[in-house]
Amino acid sequence: MLTIGQLAATAGVTVRTVRHYHHIGLLPEPERDASGYRRYSAQAALDLIRIRTLADAGVPLARVDALLHARPAEFAAAITDIDAELRRKIDRLTESRLRIAELTGGERLVLPPGVVALLDRMRDLGVSEQRVLLERDAWILMRALDPGAIPERLRDKNAAFDDPETLRIHLACDQAVGWDPRDPRLDALIDDLDAWEVEHERDGGRPGYRELVVSRISEASPAWQRIVGELAHRARLRQCSSGSEPIR
Repeated sequence: MLTIGQLAATAGVTVRTVRHYHHIGLLPEPERDASGYRRYSAQAALDLIRIRTLADAGVPLARVDALLHARPAEFAAAITDIDAELRRKIDRLTESRLRIAELTGGERLVLPPGVVALLDRMRDLGVSEQRVLLERDAWILMRALDPGAIPERLRDKNAAFDDPETLRIHLACDQAVGWDPRDPRLDALIDDLDAWEVEHERDGGRPGYRELVVSRISEASPAWQRIVGELAHRARLRQCSSGSEPIR
C-alpha cells in the first residue's frame, strides 16, 4: 500500500495534482486507515499513470474519466481519434513554425530565388543594405497580396537596374536617407525621381500593395517621407490634369 506521496512519485506528478484529481472525481480517494493515513493500492497507481499519460497527450480531463472506464474496443477507438487530432495539431504547429521561419530566417526562406538574386544584385551594385531590406519587404508584401505579379515585376526591376540612370537614382536616394527634409538637395532629387516615374510609369500591382510599400519606405527616413509625399502629390496633379481624378 502506498502513501499519497509515494503514489504521486510512481506517476511522476505532485501531491497537489493527486489531490486535484480527487477533487474533480477523476481518482477515487481511499478512506483513512486505523493510523489515520490514506493508503493507495497498485490499481490506484496504474490509474494515476493512465490519467497522467492521457492528460500529457492533451486529452481533456473530462474525457479521461470516460476513457478509464471504457471497454477495450471503445478505448482503442477513442485513442485512434485522439491520435488523429494530435497529428492535426502537429501539422498546424509545423505550418506555424514554417511561417515563423519565413519571418526570421531571411529572404531566402520567404522569397523566390529570382527575387533573392535581384536583392543580391542590388548589394553588388552598391545599394545600401537599408534600401535592400526595404526592397525585400516590398517583395514580401507583393508575394502576400499579388503573387501573380511577381514574374513581370521581376523582369521590370532587372531591366531597370540595367539602366545607369536608374542605378544613379537609387544610390542618390541612399545618400539622402539622413538628410534634413528641408535640405534643398532633395528638390533636385525629387525632380529626378519624378521624371523617372513619368518615364517608367506602370501598374503598381494589386490595390493596397503600393500604399503599403510607400508607407514602409516613409517610415525609414524623414527625408524619404518628404520624397514620397511630394512624388504622390505630383502624381495626383498629373491624374487631375488628365481628368481621371478630382483635385483634393
